[in-house]
Amino acid sequence: MRLRMARKRAEESVGNLADNAVLRTVYDDHAGELFALAYRSLGDRGRAEEVVQETFLRAWRGADRYDPQRSTVRTWLYAICRNVVIDASRARASRPQLADTEPPDVPVPERPLEQLLVGLQVEEALRRLSEQHRVVLVEIHLRDRSTSEVAAELGIPVGTVRSRVYYGLKALKLVLEEMGWHGDQ
Repeated sequence: MRLRMARKRAEESVGNLADNAVLRTVYDDHAGELFALAYRSLGDRGRAEEVVQETFLRAWRGADRYDPQRSTVRTWLYAICRNVVIDASRARASRPQLADTEPPDVPVPERPLEQLLVGLQVEEALRRLSEQHRVVLVEIHLRDRSTSEVAAELGIPVGTVRSRVYYGLKALKLVLEEMGWHGDQ
């Protein structure tokens, strides 16, 4: 109960990361996931730990810019972590490689952090849509079902499903733009 109240307080007052209890709770809730993503992206445990540390440092410094109406704390932290990973990758690429310092061959999936961040942001954007638009978009684009199948399941005409998809995609685009997405992402 006490932990739940601390987490709820952390979600509500994340803008006040100067509060040690809030910062500790946010760290406890998200540091492990951020580390896993950084490790998979960079393939280096030490660098992944540095990325998590830098992520929370940037979050602490920029807590006044966090808007809970635009995203969850988790999504916000993942966006910060993504930028830190990109910075770390660029810094690594700009340094000359020594022949003996080649990392071991570790199978790293192609840009898992990017894929996860995109997934989280799209999920967040879908939550902001009306139920009618969200249902048809999920069924058709995520579950790869046909418009006739969705129309039959919902008991509405196929044209209505197509119309909802059209306006749902327009609404989704607007929500994503509000969240800071641009056409190049």
